[in-house]
Amino acid sequence: MAHPKYTLHQVAKTIDHALLRPDMSRDEVKAGCEVAMKYDVASVCCKPADVAFCADILRGSDVHVGTVVGFPHGNSATATKVFETKQVVADGATEIDVVINIGWMKSGMYDEVREEIAAVVAAASGNQVKVILENAYLTKEEIVKACQLCEAAGADYVKTSTGFAPTGAILEDVQLMRASVSSKVEVKSAGGVKSLDMLLSFMDAGVKRSGASGTAAMLDEFVERFGA
Repeated sequence: MAHPKYTLHQVAKTIDHALLRPDMSRDEVKAGCEVAMKYDVASVCCKPADVAFCADILRGSDVHVGTVVGFPHGNSATATKVFETKQVVADGATEIDVVINIGWMKSGMYDEVREEIAAVVAAASGNQVKVILENAYLTKEEIVKACQLCEAAGADYVKTSTGFAPTGAILEDVQLMRASVSSKVEVKSAGGVKSLDMLLSFMDAGVKRSGASGTAAMLDEFVERFGA
């Protein structure tokens, strides 16, 4: 029986296949790109040093090259985040996931947070920018405010987590984020999205992208349960 809401293609194109483990070898990165192409996911999300390598492998496919900036703690100087963004775009990245300055957010330095995100958006030169809020460290009120700052700064997405904090994507947070931005801004879940049912529940809550490393298992399960 087909899924009542989603096709295999729609689910696959929700996934940013994560290649961010610090100990990943180039062979593992290459294998990850091959999985991404086999399942025709939205993108790979790789380490900045692997962008050119992944872009070469994925050239000619329908899989985008994504990477991270200020990762995983968001503590780099704004100028460093801007430089890093320009470098990864030059190397072939078309999607940038940048970590918000969490300490500034906790300090109520909202103008600085917004201005930094806007600087990264400008440096991305029209490529997609997803801002990682790292919800594990924020109150519900701070999540709402951070979402509003991201939209004001011109970001394309707000994202739950890096996957390297104490907690990752939580359905309640996803729902709150979706309610805190307009339709111009999308929501990405990441961190602990390990099952098909979890991924589908996030999609139901309005998520357009989800970071995942268990891509093959989830999409194979979708085919088993709902067909291709």
